[in-house]
Amino acid sequence: MIKIGDFNELEVLRSTSVGVFLGDSEGTEILLPNKYVPESLKLHQKLEVFCYLDHQERPVATTVTPLIKRDGFAYLQCVASNEVGAFVDWGLEKQLFVPFREQQQRMIVGKKYVVHCYLDTKSFRLAATSRIKKYLTDFDNSIVENEEIALLIFRKTNLGWEVVINSRFLGLLYFEDVFKTIQVGDTITGYLKKIRDDGKLDVTLQPVGAKMLDKTSSYVYHRLVEAGGFLPLHDKSSPEEIKSQLELSKKAFKKAIGVLYKQRKIALKSEGILLIEDTSSKQRP
Repeated sequence: MIKIGDFNELEVLRSTSVGVFLGDSEGTEILLPNKYVPESLKLHQKLEVFCYLDHQERPVATTVTPLIKRDGFAYLQCVASNEVGAFVDWGLEKQLFVPFREQQQRMIVGKKYVVHCYLDTKSFRLAATSRIKKYLTDFDNSIVENEEIALLIFRKTNLGWEVVINSRFLGLLYFEDVFKTIQVGDTITGYLKKIRDDGKLDVTLQPVGAKMLDKTSSYVYHRLVEAGGFLPLHDKSSPEEIKSQLELSKKAFKKAIGVLYKQRKIALKSEGILLIEDTSSKQRP
């Protein structure tokens, strides 16, 4: 079955004056208009396309990749508004409709909002909502503490930033765990810090436990290389200095340089940390 609002791998069935008809294994067909037909396309070839409804609510395929798909989340700009709702730009010719009842706050043309794309069960049309929390599922043990996760920042609170985790779960990123500038709409890599007793999820931007030592020490090492082998930071540097230069907490920085020092990759100087040249790979005369 062709899924509207998602990518489908379909077979080229026949060519017409208006485009190419594609089909699935169940015999369902959909039109790929001429403007999207690749020049090298051949009969019976498999092609991945995005399927949605055009301006006349007819199923249609496109080779254009949208900014959001059905059941997904994205940060999209409001480009129009009328008496029944607003419209956001999702990268396709037909804009994505956001009914007034689905707006967390009244959308303003020109501004961007984190939205969820869904299929309206009454009209069978794709639409979007900024009331995204009702589309986030309960935690189901599919991720574990310390695991790397994908984050979408969507709201600032008194404690920190609310985030969408892996396009599925709601999480909280506390201000104390943020060491770089972030804003609503950012998509960044994070780590699951803690699963609370009530099932709520705390996240962090830095790996924790043993993973932190590996990733953070590697990150500091490469920053040293980029800086020409020296960074004016040490264990007496202020948290603000470390945050400004490396986007790390002082605790994470000290652990990282401890690992690098034990590996004999750096020297600790009063003015900063110095990269030690690796001579192990050099040939002896």
